[in-house]
Amino acid sequence: MAIVNVTDQSFSTETTEGVVLADFWAPWCGPCKMIAPVLEELDGDMGDKMKIVKLDVDENQETASKYGVMSIPTLLVFKDGEVVDQIVGFQPKEALAETINKHL
Repeated sequence: MAIVNVTDQSFSTETTEGVVLADFWAPWCGPCKMIAPVLEELDGDMGDKMKIVKLDVDENQETASKYGVMSIPTLLVFKDGEVVDQIVGFQPKEALAETINKHL
């Protein structure tokens, strides 16, 4: 599955079913740029079991505010529309995979 860019309007639709990793990021954020290729790899490895969505917090402040995102990158793990885990800051692929696997 490919990584999906979402907006305030499409966020809830994209996170209601199954396990979804939501990346709250911004174009000017250094650690966000560092985590992007890690998410691409993760999608390649686990894309058949879960979905990854990216939300630009500068353009979609409503959703970031709703979930209390104060610093970026913040990664929220959703399972059937509910937040089940949160990761703040850059993490290596192995740590992200371990967190996601707990909810598959």
